[in-house]
Amino acid sequence: MLMFPTRQLLCLAPALIGLLVADWALAEPFQVKYSVHLIGLPLGSAGLNGSIDPDTYKIEANARLSGIAAVISNSKGAAVSTGNLDGRKPAPATYATTSSSSVMTRTIRMALNGGNVRAVDISPPIEEPPDRIPVTENQRRGIVDPLSALLMPIGEGEGLMSPSSCNRTIPVYDGFTRFDVVLSYSGTKQVKIAGYSGPVIICAARYIPISGHRPNRHVTEFMAQNKDMEVWLAPLANTRVLVPYKISVATLVGTTVIEAKEMSLGALPKSTTAKR
Repeated sequence: MLMFPTRQLLCLAPALIGLLVADWALAEPFQVKYSVHLIGLPLGSAGLNGSIDPDTYKIEANARLSGIAAVISNSKGAAVSTGNLDGRKPAPATYATTSSSSVMTRTIRMALNGGNVRAVDISPPIEEPPDRIPVTENQRRGIVDPLSALLMPIGEGEGLMSPSSCNRTIPVYDGFTRFDVVLSYSGTKQVKIAGYSGPVIICAARYIPISGHRPNRHVTEFMAQNKDMEVWLAPLANTRVLVPYKISVATLVGTTVIEAKEMSLGALPKSTTAKR
């Protein structure tokens, strides 16, 4: 899904993993550049790009703090995910993310088969607190990784920008925690930025912790009760897939807003087009 606490939204970083064998010459490439603000103050930037064909996808993301935020915490990161499109849900096959700060760099890699987790490697390992709710094997089946969760396929016969495009539950597993993001239709709006002018659908979002979390932590309780989260979705050209135009999440320190400032929902510039 898409709604994660601010740390998960910003801490994405590059990783090299095996990619699906696909005919990317037939794929629809896309690129979205985002600004990131906290309580109205500029916090950094983020980017999302990839390629989608009728059956498969490759998606990459990156994020970096800037300005005063970079002085306080020099954090950056990126991630990559590949998989298949299966009706209204991505079925990831590979996922990797690395987040870096002045204190530590951590890499998470997952291998999956149709959305079922086969193996996870976290380096360095995350500390296992005694009050953490363990993730069961069954809860690692039929999931999407945090990056694949940003893709919203729309089934054949459904209206691309209809309320039903919002209404869904997204089962997310990031290699350590398992949670659901429940989306529901809230409205439709017209937007205009560089590269895109047209409708977006607005989905209210709820965060439902399942396992891997510490239930008595204040941030967990806050996010579980948080009703001030939403995502705006825009259509990718020549596909039946929606991607985030804007994500807004209330946090303990204020509202974080990640909003598109430029979108290329068709052919990418040559300098950014994925190698085939």
